[in-house]
Amino acid sequence: MKIAVTGKGGVGKTSFAATLARLYASEGANVLAADVDPDANLGLALGFSEEEIASITPISKMRDLIAERTGSSDETYGKFFKINPRVDDIPDRFAKTHAGVKLLIMGTVETGGSGCVCPEHVMLKRVISHLIIREDDVVIMDMEAGLEHLGRGTAGCMDRFIVVVEPGSRSIQTYERVKELAKDLGIEQVSVVANKVKSAEDEAYVRSKIPAEDLLGILHYSDETIEADRRGVSPFDCSPRFVEEVKQIKNRLDGESSTI
Repeated sequence: MKIAVTGKGGVGKTSFAATLARLYASEGANVLAADVDPDANLGLALGFSEEEIASITPISKMRDLIAERTGSSDETYGKFFKINPRVDDIPDRFAKTHAGVKLLIMGTVETGGSGCVCPEHVMLKRVISHLIIREDDVVIMDMEAGLEHLGRGTAGCMDRFIVVVEPGSRSIQTYERVKELAKDLGIEQVSVVANKVKSAEDEAYVRSKIPAEDLLGILHYSDETIEADRRGVSPFDCSPRFVEEVKQIKNRLDGESSTI
């Protein structure tokens, strides 16, 4: 299972991605969670401590490694480098593990924009591509709202794009934008998880805006999940209702996957 989770800031996509990863790990799956969001906080949601996260260097910041693998140097930096660096050893070498989930923090390219052609950007895209073709792992990527890190060939290997939304027009617009981006990459299947649903009116609003075939599940507003976010701990460890609702979504994912 290879899943990319996306959505606008504040909708709870990281809590959902982390809980999904913990659920798979609790069943004995090999799980690799990749934090591809520049505002990286997947580690806390998985249950890593702040000290553990502070000890992790994002892949995009490993300048010596990037220089070694891409053949770039201070003299040639940004001009001449390999566009297919070796990355197969990076997940096992640099991932940190908690509760059975291996975490890679990808980082971001701070210069030149997300579409720049530079050694860091090439390295990130190659690592992401490699994660998606690792046959033995469940890979869950916590993305930013866009899909800039995914190329056409990479996206074609994904099992599922999941957009987390909340009951509001701006959040729904993000889903529509991601669906268009995914279509440009040749991906027709984009699913939606509605989070922070407080009432029957909220649920009716979501169902009126999202096609039934795209709506993967509903997650209700949870004070426990909000408190977990405030405390910087994993909702998996302190929000049983949220975990159970994510588990229902996971079961549906597994069921749909087995019929493909």
